[in-house]
Amino acid sequence: MTTLTHWNPLKATSRFDPLTSFEDMFRSLAARPQWRDLEAAPDMRIDVSEDDKAFHIKAEIPGVDKNDIELSVDGNQVSISAEVKRETRNKKDEAEIYTERYYGKVYRSFTLPGEFDSAKAEARCDNGVLSLDLPKRPNGSARKIAVS
Repeated sequence: MTTLTHWNPLKATSRFDPLTSFEDMFRSLAARPQWRDLEAAPDMRIDVSEDDKAFHIKAEIPGVDKNDIELSVDGNQVSISAEVKRETRNKKDEAEIYTERYYGKVYRSFTLPGEFDSAKAEARCDNGVLSLDLPKRPNGSARKIAVS
């Protein structure tokens, strides 16, 4: 037995969901750091949709200021990173008893099924949800080929 799981009676129990994504299943099996009682960094949940003109991405990043979000695109790869900063309190009468909120960096990277025009990309953050619109690049090389 290489790692022990620390039982936390204050954490809400979650039920088994057979419809979770394959990636999430393996991500939850990762070993947690032994030197900290904190849980692993939370997942950045995303929704990706598309229409004829663009890809639309929504990412949940609660508690993050829009200036602490970094977006980068390379080809059809999208990377989102953000830093959740801890509130600093200087109250001498108050002691922290228990904390579950995560502070630190979160990161998510994924590949879209088609090319997009990064020069026309639009991003906005509202109420902890990052919305990213990536207009599709016109496919000028598409053509019909006659079968002989």
